Amino acid sequence: MKAISICVLVLTLGLGLAAQAPAAQPAPHTNLKVGDTAPDFTLPATTGPAVKLSDFRGKNVVVLAFFPAAFTGGCTKEMSAYQLNLTKFEGADTKVFGISTDNTPSQREFAKSLSVNFPILSDFKTRQTAKDYGVLNEGFGIANRTTFVVDKEGKIQYIEEGNAAVDVTGAAAICDRMAHKAK
Repeated sequence: MKAISICVLVLTLGLGLAAQAPAAQPAPHTNLKVGDTAPDFTLPATTGPAVKLSDFRGKNVVVLAFFPAAFTGGCTKEMSAYQLNLTKFEGADTKVFGISTDNTPSQREFAKSLSVNFPILSDFKTRQTAKDYGVLNEGFGIANRTTFVVDKEGKIQYIEEGNAAVDVTGAAAICDRMAHKAK
C-alpha cells in the first residue's frame, strides 16, 4: 500500500510540474520553397577547406542535409544512409553535405565514427546558414532536420522536413531525375 501511495504522489507531482512548464513550441518550418534561389554560404568542412555553395553552380546538384546534432539516433541514421547511398548521389552528379550547428571537431569525430567520407559542414559560429534556410530552432540553437536539393543553377528543387528527412530516398530520387533530364 505504501508503494502505491508513493507512486501516486510521484505521478501527481510530475503532472503538476508538467502543467506548469511552458508549452513546447512546434518546430518552425522553412520559409523557403521549391523554385527559390538557395542562400549562398561558406562553412568549414570536416574534409578539408571551407565549402562555398555558389562554387557548385553550373557544376553539380547539391544536397544540403541539415540535422540537429551529431551522435544522436536520427542524425546517425540519416548520415549513415547518405554514406550508404553515396554512389547513387555521385552517379547523379550530386554533392552531398551534412550541416549542423555542432562544432567542426565534434563533426569530425562523428564522421569518423560513421566512416562518412562526404563533408559535414559546421554552422556553429553564427548559425547564420540555418537562419537563412529557415531551419534554426532558436530555443535550442540547433537546426531542424531539413533536406534541400539545389540544382546546378542554384534553385531549390526539393525540400523534406522533419523525421521524414531521415530517409534519403526522396532526395536520391529527385537527384536521379534531374541527372536523367540533363542527358
